[in-house]
Amino acid sequence: MVARQDWFAVRRALPRVNAAEAILADIQEGIREGSLGVGSRLPSETSLAEHYGVSRPVVREALRSAQALGLTRTRSGSGTYVVSDTLRPPQRFGNYTTRDLMEARPAIEVPAAGLAAARRSEEQAAELLDICVSMEHEFQAQAWVRLDSLFHARIAAASGNAVFSSVVADTREALSQQSEIINLVAHRREPSNVEHREIAEAILAEDPDRASRAMQAHLDYVEAVVRPLIEGE
Repeated sequence: MVARQDWFAVRRALPRVNAAEAILADIQEGIREGSLGVGSRLPSETSLAEHYGVSRPVVREALRSAQALGLTRTRSGSGTYVVSDTLRPPQRFGNYTTRDLMEARPAIEVPAAGLAAARRSEEQAAELLDICVSMEHEFQAQAWVRLDSLFHARIAAASGNAVFSSVVADTREALSQQSEIINLVAHRREPSNVEHREIAEAILAEDPDRASRAMQAHLDYVEAVVRPLIEGE
């Protein structure tokens, strides 16, 4: 089944930053509105790039996100098809489920942040702030997710506790994948930037209680998004 052409017949203006997210939002709207029904085949990457006035890699990122949300599926040699009109994010990231990560992170990352505030070196504190600056100026979703996971890994390393550092390193890829889904579902990037900076500044100030509270608050916000995703596990 071919997608109804009237949806792509109208050129809608997209913001120049976060173009991939804007394309994803437009495709989601087409699915919700019914113009892109389940079974519809989307135009080719080349056609979509021309339609939206962006490069093919930007389109590819948008389609990758749509597939991560369970809305579409790309079939080799055939194209990209709408497979659901309901968000169906994955509930497993490598060896870990969404529930695993949600339950474990506060037990590891909250005390790690407190220890980091007490034990960090000047270089480690400066690096955390540098990562915050990079995240605040990064609009490419995949690059931001990589910085997000690096930030949490560096806090664990600064804690001086080898167990915390090892566990966060082991789960880093899963946390990156989950972070991507959270941002797609709840647009959490800007709020996360604020929360990350508060954590980093508490660590810079050598205030363990403040750092622990800031990390707990950050993870509470994450849980508010994640908890509905564990339904049906």
